[in-house]
Amino acid sequence: MQYEFITIEGNIGAGKTTLATQLSKYYNARLVLEAFADNPFLPKFYKNPQQFAFPLELFFMAERYKQLQEMLAQKNMFQQVTISDYLFTKSLLFAKVTLTEDEFRLYQRLFDIVQQNLIHPQILIYLHAPVRKLQENIKKRQRDYEQNIPDDYLSNIQDTYLQYIRLLNMPVLLVDASGANFLTNDKHLSIIYEALEREYEPGVHPILLP
Repeated sequence: MQYEFITIEGNIGAGKTTLATQLSKYYNARLVLEAFADNPFLPKFYKNPQQFAFPLELFFMAERYKQLQEMLAQKNMFQQVTISDYLFTKSLLFAKVTLTEDEFRLYQRLFDIVQQNLIHPQILIYLHAPVRKLQENIKKRQRDYEQNIPDDYLSNIQDTYLQYIRLLNMPVLLVDASGANFLTNDKHLSIIYEALEREYEPGVHPILLP
């Protein structure tokens, strides 16, 4: 494995954690999963986005920073590869959608300060799925506070991600996850494994799944 730090990204319900977990098993890699359930503002945000958006995003940024700083600073001689199911910049992308203009300016100033101290991945796998598929996956995992997420919110998050990855100065594997099943479909996993064996120039590289 030529990549020592791989990140999986995508919209809510895209399958990030499932793919990251499967890859970590295959490569005997250290797995960094976002502790989203620890955010006390998440259920409140879905009920009242305007009131709780700023504390929600601030809590996420602080927790992501703490987790990545601690995990990536520790060398593990038995696990040379680290796989994460989130990109730290996710904090800024979600904040761009959820915060007011004034709140976002303040948030971005804080983000710019802390992100300088983090290690960034060598390659990003972005899972792209239509909103319909995302809603199906969200319903299946049955988290109460997620069951009424509006389609418009998911669309805005999707658009923000796509704009970002087009400008990203690193290799991005853009995976069509419309029919992906990384839990039981070995063929889908094999395609990802094979893709990670190649070297890429910075930019977006489409990966199609059968």
